[in-house]
Amino acid sequence: MIRLARYMRPYLWPTFFSVLFVFLQSLANLYLPTLMADIVDTGIVKGDLPYIYKMGTYMLFVTLAAGVLTVLANYLASKVAAGFGRDVRNKMFAHVETFSLNEFDQVGTSSLITRTTNDITQIEQVYMMILKMMTMAPLMCVGGIIMAVYQDAKLSLVLVVALPLLIVSILVLAQKGLPYFKKIQKKMDRLNLILREELTGIRVIRSFNREKHEIDRFDDANKDITHTSIRINQIMAAAMPLMMLIMNLSMVAIVWFGGLRINSGSMQVGDLMAFIQYAMQIMFSVLMGAMMFIMIPRAQISATRVNEVLDIQPDIQDTKSVGSSVNAESGLGVAFKSVTFSYPGAEKPALNDISFTARSGETTAIIGGTGAGKSTLLNLIPRYFDALSGSVQVNGVDVKAISVDKLRRMIGYVPQKSVLFTGTVAENIRYGNERATDEEIKEAARIAQANEFIQEMSEGYDSIIAQGGKNVSGGQKQRLAIARALARQADIYLLDDSFSALDYRTDARLRAELGRITQTAALIIVAQRVSTVFHADKIIVLDDGKIVGQGTHAELMETCTVYREIVASQLEKEELA
Repeated sequence: MIRLARYMRPYLWPTFFSVLFVFLQSLANLYLPTLMADIVDTGIVKGDLPYIYKMGTYMLFVTLAAGVLTVLANYLASKVAAGFGRDVRNKMFAHVETFSLNEFDQVGTSSLITRTTNDITQIEQVYMMILKMMTMAPLMCVGGIIMAVYQDAKLSLVLVVALPLLIVSILVLAQKGLPYFKKIQKKMDRLNLILREELTGIRVIRSFNREKHEIDRFDDANKDITHTSIRINQIMAAAMPLMMLIMNLSMVAIVWFGGLRINSGSMQVGDLMAFIQYAMQIMFSVLMGAMMFIMIPRAQISATRVNEVLDIQPDIQDTKSVGSSVNAESGLGVAFKSVTFSYPGAEKPALNDISFTARSGETTAIIGGTGAGKSTLLNLIPRYFDALSGSVQVNGVDVKAISVDKLRRMIGYVPQKSVLFTGTVAENIRYGNERATDEEIKEAARIAQANEFIQEMSEGYDSIIAQGGKNVSGGQKQRLAIARALARQADIYLLDDSFSALDYRTDARLRAELGRITQTAALIIVAQRVSTVFHADKIIVLDDGKIVGQGTHAELMETCTVYREIVASQLEKEELA
C-alpha cells in the first residue's frame, strides 16, 4: 500500500485539510465532557441558571462546529479516496493495454477484472478510513487518557486493566481472520472466471444442454466463497460482543469505584460523568484503530495483487527509434527471416525457421492444417508476440525497431474471431480509422460486401450493434470486421481466416475487390479453403510450424505433397459448390 500511496500526490491539499478538520473535530469532542462536568458541578449543583445557559451555549457552539468539521473532513476524505481509486484504475488499465498476449495468459482475464475492480475498491475504502481515523483514533485515545487522568488519576487505573484486555482480544481475532482475506480474493477470481466463461459460452452451453452442469459449477464456486465469507463474518461477529463486554464491565468498574470516590469526597458527580465519557472515547478510539488494523492487512493483500500487475514488464518493449528508414524503403512489404517462436512452457516451437516475403501489391496466402501455426505467424507481424530468434521486417525494418503505435497504424487487422463493439454500424467501421469520412466508411463496407445487408437494416449505418455483435450473423460480423480494417487504409492487411463464414460467391466477390484495392499494400490471408487462396500471388504451406512449400497454386500442386492433400480433401466439396 505504501507503493500505491504515490497516487495520492495530486490530492495533498485536500488530504491536509481533511486531516486538519479531523484534528479540530477531535479537539472539540474532547472539550465537550469538560464543559458538561462544569455545568453539572457548578451550574446544576449550585443552581446557577445563568451559568448553565452560558456553558450550554458554548456546548451547542462546540457541537455544531464539530458537526461541520466532520462533514467537511468526510467530504474531503471521500473525494481523495475516490480520486485515488480512479487514478489507480486508469493506470492499471493503461498498463494492461501494453501487455502482450503472453501477459494476459499469465495473469488471466478474470483475475485482471477482479484486481481492477474489487481489489482497488478495497484499497480505496481503507485509504478513506485512514484519512478519517489516522488522526482521530490516536488523538482521541491519547487526549482521552490525558483528560481522564486530569479528572481523576486513581480512577484511571481501571483503564490500565481494560485497555490491554481490549487490545489483546482484537489482536487474537485479527490473527484468526486475516488468512481468510487472501483466500477470498482468490476465490473471487475463480468465481469471475466461471461467470465469464458461462456468459461468453452460453450458446455452446445451451447447444449441448449443459446448463445444469454450469449451474452446479457456478454454485460450487459460489458456495466456496460464501463459506469463506461466513467464516470471516463469524470471526468478526465475535469481536463486537467481546468488545462491548469489556467496555461495559469497564463502565461498571468506573461507576463502582467512582461512586466510592464521590462518597469519600475525592470526586464530584460532574467529574465522574466526564470521566465516563472520556473512557468511552478512549475505548471507541481503540476500536477504530482495531478496525483500521484489521482492514489494512486485507487491503495490503489487494495492494500486493495490484502491484503484481503493475510490476509486470511486457515482453513487447516499445521503441522510440522510429526512423525515416521505415518510410524510405516503403513498398517492400513484410519479410520473415529465419523466424522461430515458441509459447512459454511449450515442448516444441510453434514456428520453426520461417522465411518468406509478402510484397506490397501482392496477395500472400497462408494455408495449413489445424495447429500448423498460421495465426501465430500472423500475430508476430503486429508484435502481439515477439520472435525468439530471427527477425520479422516491415518495409525493410525489423518490427522491434519500429514503435508499436506506428507499426500498428500501418496494419489493418481482421482477427480469427470477429469482435464488434456496442454502438452503431458506422462507429464500428470507423473504429479502424476515427478520421474516416462517411463516404470512406461506405466504400469500405462496399468492398467488404457489407453495404447490401447494412442498407437493409432498420437505421442503415446508424443501426445499433448489440454487445458482441449478437444481432448480426457470423458472416455479417466478418464482413464488418473486414470493412473496419479497410477503413484504416493501411500498408499491410492481415486477414486471419476471415472468410470462413462467407458463402463461396461472397468470398469470390470480396477477393476480387480486395485484389483491386490492395495494389499498393501487402495482403496476407490465412485461410482454410483452397478456393480462397487459389488465385494468390504466393501461397505459404505450413505443417507443424514449418514451411513445407511456397509458390503459386500450380507450382505447389507439382511440388508440395501437403498442399495436394489439402486440395484433394476439399476438391469435391468446392466442385459441388
